[in-house]
Amino acid sequence: MHDAIVALRHLLIEYWPHITLAFSIVLGATAAVHAAMTKNDVRAAISWVGVIILSPILGPFIYLIAGINRVRHSQISEQRDKTYKQFASYPTPPVSDVKQIAGAQFRSLHILGDNVSRFQLRGGNHVQVLQGGDEAYPRMLEAIDAARSTIAMQSYIFDNDAIGARFIDALARAQARGVKIRVLVDSVGSKYSRPAITRPLRKHKIPHALFMTNNFGLRMPYANLRSHRKVMIVDGLAGFTGGMNIRQGFTSEFAPDHQAAKDTHFSIEGPALIQLFSSFAHDWEFTTKEALKYEDWCVTGWCPPLPHVPARCIRSGPDRFMSSNHHMLQGAFAVARRHIRIQSPYFIPDLVLMGAINTAARRGVQVDIVVPKHNNLRLVNYAMMAQIDQVIHAGCRVWRANGAFNHSKLVTVDGAWSYVGSSNMDSRSLRLNFELDLEIYCRDTAKKIETLIDEEIEHADALQLDELRAIPFRKRLRNRVIWLASPYL
Repeated sequence: MHDAIVALRHLLIEYWPHITLAFSIVLGATAAVHAAMTKNDVRAAISWVGVIILSPILGPFIYLIAGINRVRHSQISEQRDKTYKQFASYPTPPVSDVKQIAGAQFRSLHILGDNVSRFQLRGGNHVQVLQGGDEAYPRMLEAIDAARSTIAMQSYIFDNDAIGARFIDALARAQARGVKIRVLVDSVGSKYSRPAITRPLRKHKIPHALFMTNNFGLRMPYANLRSHRKVMIVDGLAGFTGGMNIRQGFTSEFAPDHQAAKDTHFSIEGPALIQLFSSFAHDWEFTTKEALKYEDWCVTGWCPPLPHVPARCIRSGPDRFMSSNHHMLQGAFAVARRHIRIQSPYFIPDLVLMGAINTAARRGVQVDIVVPKHNNLRLVNYAMMAQIDQVIHAGCRVWRANGAFNHSKLVTVDGAWSYVGSSNMDSRSLRLNFELDLEIYCRDTAKKIETLIDEEIEHADALQLDELRAIPFRKRLRNRVIWLASPYL
């Protein structure tokens, strides 16, 4: 045995370059074939094959960690959808025609949503616009304090700060009353504060979980595949969703000089709550393997205040709902006739979506795009400035909003259709993150959202091509280099 070990050692010492070469060829070829066969985007496939070929040993390991999508098990999703359909015997039928509500041009968008969402467009919803933490957080805390049976809560960021503490205290009080609670926080988002919010959640024994922490048996989060969804459903009767995380910087009480960051959230009552819960239940079961029963967490009878509006949830993510938000935005821009308003803190659309926006502008549709003048993510701002000239060339008006940073994600079309929620207009939201948005057919709601966007425009500076050309070459080069990495920012 000793002689065999010595012989093997000598063999490895003498032929290690050949063994390493053979190993790298097999490993690289396997990874390259996998990338070529599984990537639907030719640019992504070419990029990964290039990384693997240029770095035959390191490249396959990078691809293994960041390039392979292993997040969803369709069996869980299909079973959950069957249960949803069995439970969701709505008292009202789905909306059959949106012509009277929004206009004839939206019929095709309605059909697109039916095929993309797998949720039906339902009337009977009451939707309210909540501006910033000063409006949203008190309403959410009030709902928690009024909870009698269940609270399901999901957030990308849930900071362990003064506002986070108020939510923890309210959840603890609810649990003491016998309310069933489930809290889901993204594993990357949980690291925005130290110590993490999981410490007080554990202290109060509030059932919680971190989305996507287990990677190859190691306790580390995926860098790319994040749950960016923001959801809260209380007693199956009151719900909240939109763009807001749980952070004290979005309240004037704790912001420096009372210059709180801005955002927009939405309260919901009505049938769309079952869809909100379905999204949460998918993510909770995927993360914890616990199946939450609809009959324990939802109701089918609502008496929401007027007005009643048609709405539905749009799930998207790197799973079987891949690019749902992308498809909906493409469809909306295609049916627009008069006006498109877009507000996004991170406006870096891909080539296809950029083409849809530019085509709308060239058809004569007025397109207004509002982005922050002072972004909270410097690298994202550099990437935005690297390609923003493309929409200006097409005739879009780009506005850089002054004042406090605005995190809102809002889109309206022709004053009748609104698309709001967690999705930014960038590659991460369109392809990598798990997102949840709300499609709303209502002129009153669209008008309220348009008013918010127009108020930003009133205090914004129009971005001109001359201003972009005047940027020094070194900065333009920096912007383009950062832009190359924009899908992962």
